[in-house]
Amino acid sequence: MANGLHATRRGVLAGAGAAALLAASRPARAESVLKIGVLGVMSGPAASWGLVNKYCAQATAAMWNEKGGVTIDGTAYRIEIVPIDDKNDPKLAVSGAERLTEQDGIRYIIGPNVDTTAASVRPVAEKNGAIYFPYAFSKALYTPPAGNAVLGMIASYQAGPIIYRFLRDSRGVKSVAFVARNESDPLNQRKEGVEAAKKLGLNVVSSDDTYEGGTTDFFPVMSKVVSGKPDLIVLSGVAPADAPLLVKSARELGFKGQLSTETAQDAKVLREGAGNAADGFISVGGASTPEIASDYMNRFRDRYARVAGEWNDEAGTKVYALEIILATLQKAGRGAIGDVAAFKRTIDTFSMRNPFLREDKPLAYVGTAYFGQKRQIGVPMVVNEFHDGAFRTLFIGSVE
Repeated sequence: MANGLHATRRGVLAGAGAAALLAASRPARAESVLKIGVLGVMSGPAASWGLVNKYCAQATAAMWNEKGGVTIDGTAYRIEIVPIDDKNDPKLAVSGAERLTEQDGIRYIIGPNVDTTAASVRPVAEKNGAIYFPYAFSKALYTPPAGNAVLGMIASYQAGPIIYRFLRDSRGVKSVAFVARNESDPLNQRKEGVEAAKKLGLNVVSSDDTYEGGTTDFFPVMSKVVSGKPDLIVLSGVAPADAPLLVKSARELGFKGQLSTETAQDAKVLREGAGNAADGFISVGGASTPEIASDYMNRFRDRYARVAGEWNDEAGTKVYALEIILATLQKAGRGAIGDVAAFKRTIDTFSMRNPFLREDKPLAYVGTAYFGQKRQIGVPMVVNEFHDGAFRTLFIGSVE
C-alpha cells in the first residue's frame, strides 16, 4: 500500500516536472496588448494598396505573437491589428484616424495610401500625438514643420528618374508621354515625372492627357497619347485596377514602345486584365525579391499567402512598416508606446540588421536629402518588368 502511494507521488511529481519543463520551453504568453492601426484604401480600383498593408501587418503580427509577442523593456505585448477602410476618401480617412487615436488609443498607424488621404489625417495625428506611415509621396508630409509621418516606400520622384535613365541608356528611349487620372495624387506624380524626364534630356511629347475615375474605356485618351509616337508612355500614379486596361488599350492601338509607372502593381490583376499585352510593363516592385530574400522573408511570404490567400509582390515592400515600428519601440522603450516623442528621438540613430535580406545589410530611416529629416523607411528600390504573367526583377537600387 505504502509502495503504491510512493509510486503514485513519484508519478505525479514526474508529470508535474515534465509539464513545467514543457511550459518553460514555450514562449511566454503576452498578457499586455499593443494595438497598431492600419488605415487605407481597401475597396475600389486602388483596393490592393490598402489590403496589402492590412495583410502584411496581420501576417507579421501573427508571426510575432506565435513567439510570445514583442518584448519592450521586459514586458511582452501581444500585437493586435486594427484595420479601417478609408475607401480613398479624405473624410473617411479623418474619421478613421480619429477612431484609431481617440477611441482605441492607438499611437502608431500604417497608411494611408495616397496624398489626399495622408494629408487629411495629418492634423489628427499631430493633435492626438500619433505617428503614421503613409504610402503617399507629397514632400510636405515629411518636411518640417511636419514630423509625424514616415514614408513607407520609395517615392515616385525617387524611382522615376532612375527608371527613365535606365530606359534611356539601355533601351534607347528618347521621347516620353505622360497620362494620369484627373486627381491630385497622380497629377502631382506626373508633374514630378515630367521634371525628371526633362532633366534627363528626354523629349516630353505630351503631358496633358487625363482620364476620370471610374473610366472603363481608355481608347479615347490612349489614342491621343499613342498618336504622338513616344518611345515611352508613363502611367503616372496608376491604380492597380486601371493599369491593365490602359496597357491593353495602348497595345491594341498598335503601340510598340515601353510602358511604365512608379506605383506598385498587382501581378494577378495585370495577368487577368491584360494578359500578354502587359509583357514589358515596368513598375516599382516589392523590396525583397527571391534573389535577395532571407529565410525570415521566405517564412513571411508563406504566412502572408495564408492570410491573404496568395502572395502579392507589393508585400515585399509593405512588410517593412510593422517590423520597423516594433524594433524602434524596443529601442525607444516602453514610454514610447503612449508618447511618440521618444519614438521620434530614436529615429535619427536607429539601425538594425535588415531581417528581410540574405546579406548582412542595415535597415534605418533615411530621407534627409529629400525632406531635411529622416522620415522614410530605407527599403531597397526594386524595379520589376512584367513577363509571362509574373514580375521579374529588372534592377535593384537604393534611395541613398
